[in-house]
Order: sequence, then structure tokens, then C-alpha cells
Amino acid sequence: MLELHRRIYFVLILFTSIWFLPLSHSQEESMIATPVDGVNFRFIEANGIRMRIAEAGDSGPLILFAHGWPESWYNWRHQLIYFANAGYRVVAPDMRGYGKTEAPDDVDEYDIRKLTDDMVGVLDALNEDTAVMVGHDWGAIVAWNAVLIHPDRFSALVAMSVPYAGRPPVSPMVGWRNTFNDNFFYILYHNEVGGVAESEYDSDPLGIISRLYLSPQSPRQAPTVTDPARSAGGFIGRLGAPTGLPGWLTQTDLDYVVSEFESSGFRGGVNYYRNFQRNWEITENLSNAKIEAATLFVAGEQDVVIAGATQEQLAGSMGRVVDDLRGVVLLPDIGHWVQQEAPDEVNQIMSDFLTEINIVP
Repeated sequence: MLELHRRIYFVLILFTSIWFLPLSHSQEESMIATPVDGVNFRFIEANGIRMRIAEAGDSGPLILFAHGWPESWYNWRHQLIYFANAGYRVVAPDMRGYGKTEAPDDVDEYDIRKLTDDMVGVLDALNEDTAVMVGHDWGAIVAWNAVLIHPDRFSALVAMSVPYAGRPPVSPMVGWRNTFNDNFFYILYHNEVGGVAESEYDSDPLGIISRLYLSPQSPRQAPTVTDPARSAGGFIGRLGAPTGLPGWLTQTDLDYVVSEFESSGFRGGVNYYRNFQRNWEITENLSNAKIEAATLFVAGEQDVVIAGATQEQLAGSMGRVVDDLRGVVLLPDIGHWVQQEAPDEVNQIMSDFLTEINIVP
């Protein structure tokens, strides 16, 4: 049962004191060094909110990277350097509610329309007409929908980890509630009133991040909560603590990601999950919509999001809603954090795709 719940977790799919000080225009536009050499921070106004973006390269086709939960712009560090060096302009924002990007209080401010409009807002702030849209985890959900809702602003799509098979005829929230009833399911947990999920994560950022940022084969201690009933406990205790770091994650990497959530808190990211019902309701017009942009899907073969689906099965389901599906790539022995677990392979796959569709510097 524990393994089931661990697999279910993936089945979909810093505010500091200076933040509150008024900044002059010159300070807003100044480039601030990041922990990654060659990548800088800048603040922009996009879709009515203040966003922090990590960027590199000042010319060439724009690639816009959207991260997921519980992630950070930092999860794209390998791609930012690689593609900037290859001649692209690359940007990875702190998504709405994360890092030092603004985090509105209203849950409705995190619906899929707002999130996709944020991506367009980034393009507008950068004076770019179009971009290649790349997303992982929740960022993939945003990326799929951004290309659907704003097809004229995105020239191509790379989705990682979370596939897309079209808008379902019934809200997924209905199915989850019927399936799990009183048992724990992290999405239902995120939808509980009173903010219990973010309260748990805010009390132990290292606990939740370190338990999630692992490979499928990573050794763990036994979980402290094994009863499937929701009443038995929250999420952290259901995930065994790691006995070490995976090879793709250094202590410095882990410390940085944890520090981002120690500053920002988890409420913004959890609010994405609180919009599953609303997202379904406000996208009825997308029921028969198809993605026309050239599209590539990449995932780890052992990513539990795809639940053991084969390349052929994924291509079949996505091919029904994507007119120009250029490839479905599953990397052997790789789990959910594909762009970090296998950065060289992912970078080459993306580069080959962009060359194939003639989006090159």
C-alpha cells in the first residue's frame, strides 16, 4: 500500500526583507548573480504580478522553462547553461507563488488561465513575439495549456513527465474523491480546508524536499506512517527518509532548493492543486482543441507519472490531441526528475528536436 501511495504521488501528474522595500527602476532592471555561473536574476512585471526570472543569453530564439511542484527555477540549471552556450536566449521564471515571484492570496489567482497568461506576460515583458515552451511536472501542465490557449505565442512545445490526452469529460476531482474516499491521496490533501498541507510542509521544508528529490532506486528508511487512512497522518511521514543523496543532486543543490521554500513557503505551489476543479470548469472550450505546434514529450522510463506506460501507448494517447507529435522519448533507469537525473541526454534530445524543426540560433 505504501508503494501504491508513493506511485500515486506522481500519477498525474524567499521572500526576504528586501522584497518589501521599494525598488527603483534601475534596481528592478539590474542583473543579479544567481548560484549558477552565467545565469542572472531580473525582476519583471508580467500579467499584473512581479516575477523573478533567471535568464542567460541575450539573443537567439527564446526558450521559456516552467518548473513544477515542489520545484524552483534552479531545476532547469543544466538546461539554462547548455542552451545559452548554444546561442539561445533562455528564461526560467519563479512560477507564480514560488521563490521571489509574487504570491497572491486568492486561490483563484492560480487557475490555469492565470498561469498560462503569466507565460505570455513573460514574453511581453521581454519584447518577444514567440518562444519554445518547455515544462516539467506542473510546469508541463502549464506548458500544454499555454500552447493550447495561446497558439500564436509558442512556436514549439517540450513537455516533460506529465503527458496530455485532452480535457477529460468529468472533472478529475470527482474520480479521486470516489476512488480514495477516506484514504490519503496527496491531491485531496492539498485541497483540504485550513491549509493543512502547506502547514505541514512549512514546518519541515527539508523533510518534504529531501524525500521527494530521489531516484526510483534511492535507498530510504522505513516510513513512519503506513496506515492508508487520511486520519493516520499527512504526507511527509508516508515517504521514507533518504539515507543519502542521489548522484544527480549535491548537498549544495538540495540546500538551495530548500532555502527557496524556507523563504517563500509552500502555499503558492499548493494552490495550483486547489484549482483542478476550477481548471476543468473554465476550459470547456478546449474539449475538442488540438495542439498544432511541433511537440516533444520526454520522461524517465521509471517515472511513476506515466505509470508504466510504453512509448507506443503514450504516443497513441497524445497523438489524438497533438497534430505534430515529433517524438516520445523514455529514458531507461530514469525517474521523475528527468532534466536533472539525465541532463546531458535531455539537452541533446531537445537540441536535436529544435534542429529538426529549424528553431536554431
